[in-house]
Amino acid sequence: MTGCRAAIFDLDGTLLDTLEDLADSANEALAAAGYPQHPVEAYRIFVGEGMRVLMERIVPPEERQDRAGLERLLSLYQAAYERRWQNRTKPYQGIEEMLRALATDGVPLTILSNKAQRYTEKCVAHHLAEHSFRHVFGQRDEVPRKPDPAGALEIAGLLGLPAAEIAFIGDTRTDMETAVAAGMPAVGVAWGFRPVRELEDSGARAVVSHPAELVRFFR
Repeated sequence: MTGCRAAIFDLDGTLLDTLEDLADSANEALAAAGYPQHPVEAYRIFVGEGMRVLMERIVPPEERQDRAGLERLLSLYQAAYERRWQNRTKPYQGIEEMLRALATDGVPLTILSNKAQRYTEKCVAHHLAEHSFRHVFGQRDEVPRKPDPAGALEIAGLLGLPAAEIAFIGDTRTDMETAVAAGMPAVGVAWGFRPVRELEDSGARAVVSHPAELVRFFR
């Protein structure tokens, strides 16, 4: 797979390792609400579909229909993440070099995340400050979240490129399904939150084990 003209990146688990800050924030919220906490590694499966879905996944099954309780937990989580979002988060090894190489080659870079827009912007501005992204989109009320292809197709329209020429790069089933639904080449990354098998089973046309390998898709 070569000849792509632009890139859409997922954020958490793809460009940035955010797992510990997400897990620590969620566990702080669970403790404050009187619920059991989870090991950090468990959050590899919990995260990826937005804050509200995360809250539903981390509470005991019998509490998942308690909408008021979930809203309170969400408020606790948001307050905790506001304090923690930059504590341990960092770009994965090789990400910054890869982004520089693509920028040198003139490849338009964009981001589409299910993370709330506010925190998507904050994390990119802080942790990827030296890199220029044409568009940075997180979860917005007016746009369905991934795997709905609306956000990806919006980016294609803004770039003025056919979807088939934009590589969609991510680390979860949600990202691969988004790419397939949008008609974009789906590229999975093996260093993220989910196993390679999940990516392959969800439509990945390629899975890379190091960021440097992504550069070849644009040449």
